[in-house]
Amino acid sequence: GAVALQACDATRIDRHGHVFTEVDLQQVQQGMTKDQVRLALGTPDTTGTVDGDVFYYISSVQRTRPMGKPTVIDRKVLAVYFDQNETVRQVAHYGLQDGKIFDFIKGETPASGKQLTALEQLLGNIANRRSLLKQDDGPPGGRPR
Repeated sequence: GAVALQACDATRIDRHGHVFTEVDLQQVQQGMTKDQVRLALGTPDTTGTVDGDVFYYISSVQRTRPMGKPTVIDRKVLAVYFDQNETVRQVAHYGLQDGKIFDFIKGETPASGKQLTALEQLLGNIANRRSLLKQDDGPPGGRPR
């Protein structure tokens, strides 16, 4: 009866992919090799080339409403950029802030070009959904610290 009805009424929030802590982010340092990065963070979800190789680690949060399809409500991308010697030259932690792609490590939006295009593809159309979320309950956890 009532218990089954209550269970059907719940909205479910699921996390997928890599979930990073500050400790994880601090493990990757400039000068590390690709193998050292793989040991610290695991296998990247995808790779790319932006002025050298890039490892991308992706984390998503999905909301599933009763009788509805899952909707991605938040996505973060940890990008590890390598130089021509295949050692880490930069680490960035991207997500969306106010509908724009934002690097939470540097505290700025990335420059345009190939880097931004790759990030737009990885972050998907979540920016378009942000305007819908403003009337909704929004992503869990709010803004990063």
